[in-house]
Amino acid sequence: MVIKAADMLIARRADTRARADFATWKMLAKLNGASALPAEAQGFLVSYRQLLEKMTDADASEATIQLMYKSYYAEMGGAGTPPEIPARSADPAADTGNVTAFRRPPAKPAKAAASGPADKRPLPVALIFACLVVVYVGIRYYWR
Repeated sequence: MVIKAADMLIARRADTRARADFATWKMLAKLNGASALPAEAQGFLVSYRQLLEKMTDADASEATIQLMYKSYYAEMGGAGTPPEIPARSADPAADTGNVTAFRRPPAKPAKAAASGPADKRPLPVALIFACLVVVYVGIRYYWR
């Protein structure tokens, strides 16, 4: 059986949505907010609790996510049986060495109290204002 690219795209979206929804619903159930969930979500949580009695938490979670995935795949318009999505590993990704850790830049040294001749002082605001007044008065006299 050949899987179309569009079906694979739908499958990835359905899998991502199923995993995100399950994590959200599971957290809401832990916070006693499951009654506010839609009926579909409550149904999936009931099936999760039933599976939890028979298997470990990780296996029950994965089985429930697969049920949700199949439901979402059909809902999103996937044709036929949903393709198998490779299971995501719970292990952290191996360090490839191409990520640089964040480091704070070194602190800038404090300015010395006495400024030397090499330091340029900015032009005082009063001098700039005085120059603008002179220009304005000069233009007013020129136009008369």
